[in-house]
Amino acid sequence: MTKFKQQGFSKTFKNARKGMRLVLKSEVNIRVHFCIAMAVLALGIVLDFSIERMCILLLTIAFVIVTEMLNSAVEFSLDAVFHNRYSKLVGMAKDISAGAVMFASVVAIVIGVLLFGSALLNIIAH
Repeated sequence: MTKFKQQGFSKTFKNARKGMRLVLKSEVNIRVHFCIAMAVLALGIVLDFSIERMCILLLTIAFVIVTEMLNSAVEFSLDAVFHNRYSKLVGMAKDISAGAVMFASVVAIVIGVLLFGSALLNIIAH
């Protein structure tokens, strides 16, 4: 038995939507990621990407946004526990989670160059 009351299925989705709204309101970087994601998806549609390429784009976008959300969760949690006081270990944890976002973003850029570069070269060659 848990000390937390059972939420129910609809309450779980309500909390998840609340979390999405919170991160979109509080984090500039995730809004930037969402804007870039919409532009990339629109370009994929314009270039008539295959289902496989669109799936790769969606998974790549999800990879970046999920890491950004986890980074925000780590930062909020550590700030709450340590009451915004400086700690070398807290700084290291935040740097590592920010590094995860950077890594995901660099991988996403490489994937984007591979997908869009080949598509644009095909258009230019024809």
